Amino acid sequence: MNPFSYARPDDVPAAIRMAGETAGTKYLGGGTNLVDLMRESIEAPDALVDVTGLSKAITRNPDGGLTIGAGVSNSAVALDATVRREFPMLARAILAGASGQIRNMATVGGNVLQRTRCLYFYDEAARCNKRQPGAGCDAIDGFNRIHAILGASPSCVATHPSDMCVALAALDADVHLEGPDGARTVKLTDLIRLPGGHPDVETELKPQELITAIGVPPLGFGRRSTYRKVRDRASYAFALVSVAAALDVGPDGRVRDVRLALGGVAHKPWRATTAEATLRGQPATAAAFAAAADAELVGAVPLRDNGFKIELSRRVIVAVLDELAGAGQ
Repeated sequence: MNPFSYARPDDVPAAIRMAGETAGTKYLGGGTNLVDLMRESIEAPDALVDVTGLSKAITRNPDGGLTIGAGVSNSAVALDATVRREFPMLARAILAGASGQIRNMATVGGNVLQRTRCLYFYDEAARCNKRQPGAGCDAIDGFNRIHAILGASPSCVATHPSDMCVALAALDADVHLEGPDGARTVKLTDLIRLPGGHPDVETELKPQELITAIGVPPLGFGRRSTYRKVRDRASYAFALVSVAAALDVGPDGRVRDVRLALGGVAHKPWRATTAEATLRGQPATAAAFAAAADAELVGAVPLRDNGFKIELSRRVIVAVLDELAGAGQ
């Protein structure tokens, strides 16, 4: 591990100023991803600015939405009474994401910014465009069972590891940012990039920009929501496929509104807008759920070892929506 300086600012302006004083500075949250990458010599920052103490509140907004400080721990979000009552998919996604020890350390902002990665990313003997731009991607012709089927490119087929972000994508969450040019807000699904030709550039963050909070808009039918994760083992593991969903069914048995996002299938949390549009106005039946899933997955491009993810995604989407439809009867 390379030597580095450490600073703990008292407020956001100080953090932004400190981040501009040394080239190669990284903001430090809980450290559950960054420190791990530093140990592996994949990340080698010259300075760390500890921002864990700057924004640790969960606030209920007048419109019924939430503002979650970037420094709030994952455990605190999952255990918050309002989150569990109004947005259960978010609490369930976080609880599915990691061990209790990691959830206690990991912050909301850090979870959003954890690196999209696969085993080849950690292997110094492998070609990886994320670790060394232009080197190539050994995962494409290698062991690619866990890799992407949506939104990938010839440069990278890794999948985004966050469970929390899948739920936030379904909830249409905003990311509040502050930097040298002031404050701005972007959709979480716009902040995290698809790989394209530059998989080493993972977000739309500007230099020195800091995540200060996550905004979760109100969702009137958010109580009828859930998160399901399919993985190789019951203990801590990244998703093969996961689904965050909320469903609103009218008195006539037709879908009035729906939110759907997928994890484990793309370089970013995958908001299933095609499936949502297909399903609105349709009967809340397994056949309609399957048709919506097929519409979303028509563009899936499997690799040699992960074609099973297409059918698995279809089945999990149908099962989760069927569960939510039955819960409202």
